Amino acid sequence: MWTVVDSPVGPLRLVEHNGAITAIEFSPFADRDGRPRGQQQDDHPVLVEGARQLAAYFDRDLKEFDLPLAPAGSDFQKRVWDQLLGVGWGETASYGEIAHRLGMTNAASRAVGLANGRNPIPIVIPCHRVIGADGTLTGYAGGLERKQLLLSLEVDGLF
Repeated sequence: MWTVVDSPVGPLRLVEHNGAITAIEFSPFADRDGRPRGQQQDDHPVLVEGARQLAAYFDRDLKEFDLPLAPAGSDFQKRVWDQLLGVGWGETASYGEIAHRLGMTNAASRAVGLANGRNPIPIVIPCHRVIGADGTLTGYAGGLERKQLLLSLEVDGLF
């Protein structure tokens, strides 16, 4: 099941399967990527709660999400995404720092970056909080403009 909600970073499609959020997608939506989405169901309880929490996040009233999540990925990707959940509101971490949290060296930074870029549940799993070692914004599946907006929302409340 899925629904679409408006947000300051454009329309977001929330996808649910078996009682958990499996994806949050930025517009324009890619329907031919092979991911199962099912039918639109705006009143599904998990999707309603996801929409409510996202609205509260964008209003700066929610800093930690509490949603059932089921991102599909490799074991390594899931380990990276678990580490992203530890990067709190208003904080950032470099790809190398995430690699170190996984018990790896800086040499794994590229693999961390690739896993970060494949995160199917952005915002809730905060891949936007991962930046380059020199503090610069680096790639973001939703585009660097969205990444900057999300970081600005958290750091200084601008939007």
